[in-house]
Amino acid sequence: MRRFSLSQRLTLLFILLMMLCATVACAVQLYSSMQYGNAMVQRLSGGLAQQIVQREAILNAQGRVDRNALKPLFDRLMTFNPSVELYVVSPDGDILADAAPPGHIQRQSIDLAPVQEFLSGAAMPVFGDDPRSQNKKVFSATPLRQDGELKGYLYIVLQGEESNALAQMAWHKALWSTLLWSLLWVALFGLLAGLLVWYWVTRPVKRLTEEVAGLDQDSISTIKQLAAQPLEVAAQDEVALLRNSFIELARKITSQWDQLADSDRQRREFIANISHDLRTPLTSLLGYLETLSLKSATLTPQEHQQYLATALRQGQKVRHLSQQLFELARLEHGGIKPQRERFAMGELISDVAQKFELTARTRELQLQIDVPGPLPLVYADVSMIERVVTNLLDNAMRHTPTGGEIRLAVWQENQQLQVEVADSGTGVDAALRDDLFQRPSALTTQASRENRGGLGLLIVKRMLELHGGGIRLMESVSGARFRFFVPL
Repeated sequence: MRRFSLSQRLTLLFILLMMLCATVACAVQLYSSMQYGNAMVQRLSGGLAQQIVQREAILNAQGRVDRNALKPLFDRLMTFNPSVELYVVSPDGDILADAAPPGHIQRQSIDLAPVQEFLSGAAMPVFGDDPRSQNKKVFSATPLRQDGELKGYLYIVLQGEESNALAQMAWHKALWSTLLWSLLWVALFGLLAGLLVWYWVTRPVKRLTEEVAGLDQDSISTIKQLAAQPLEVAAQDEVALLRNSFIELARKITSQWDQLADSDRQRREFIANISHDLRTPLTSLLGYLETLSLKSATLTPQEHQQYLATALRQGQKVRHLSQQLFELARLEHGGIKPQRERFAMGELISDVAQKFELTARTRELQLQIDVPGPLPLVYADVSMIERVVTNLLDNAMRHTPTGGEIRLAVWQENQQLQVEVADSGTGVDAALRDDLFQRPSALTTQASRENRGGLGLLIVKRMLELHGGGIRLMESVSGARFRFFVPL
């Protein structure tokens, strides 16, 4: 079965609707014309029966109806006005006299209710029984009385058989003429509607279809081309709004595609970078172990101990890096969920600071803790927040020279607890600030990656994000100043 296009279906729908409207309009017009014609005939000839009774004797001297005497009168009157048919009916509605040819009478009585309605002055047209058919027609009627006694009615059908035949011919002619003109106008308006549908609906839809038609062959380039199209600012019709929606959707897909491509690029760089970071200590570890294996007999005890200590340090470095990688992977892929509970942030900071007191005294560092009066309890994972503070404090210890100062502070700000770790070290190089909490790039040197804290800061950021918090590097005259927050 052939499938029609959108414009063809809409045009066909318009034509069908207009044909239906034209048919209904024609039917209403013809019905109204017939009703109007019947009303006019009845109004003009409504007094005909009364005038005939006044001029002609319908009843004989005994007050009876003489059919043979009335037939010449009826024939003469119908000769003057061929459209009428005259009848005399009894007070019960039975037909007493007529001028119809033999075999033409189909009713021997009529319903007198319409006659009474007509005589009472009801609104015209009033339809009564036609003795020559089963139809109802307009009529004129008047009572026949003698000495005040009702003897019957003179009943005149105003549109007889001959009148109906002529009217039927004229009606058919008018019907076909109206039908042909209606079809002609429907065709013209249908063609016009088809052109308007093509211009206003089909053409924009077809253009939009052509713009997205290349999705099967080269989807992303087609989407990017669609995303580059300008939006119609003053769009009002549905097709223009649909095109704007497609363009906005294409822009979102393009943005997400670029983010995925950038994320994939960072992942590849991250893997290459981590592979390099792992290869360096592993190479050193294997080199020292191989030296111990090949030259164990010639090495002095001091050299033997030195090689073992170096190999142990490289192994610990590999283990620490692999642990960080595993932890970061679990954080990024939802493998770790915060086990939230209420606890005091000030006490947690004090406990973490105690673990670094020995290191601080050994390196002659001043460790200051600033925890104001009672603070509200924070609802978070104790172990994760402890890990965050430990990592930041450990970085501060490693980058602060002997005799330097490290400060920890906590305070409430709106519905957040702010925690700051500041040191008096060398600070963070300006070139590393923008990517400080991002995955290290393969273009970043080994020394720069170590200066930025390795994967520790990235793990800290992921842990805080799981709590709805965040971390940033604050501007500082000297040293580095990290500040993070946790919602209450």
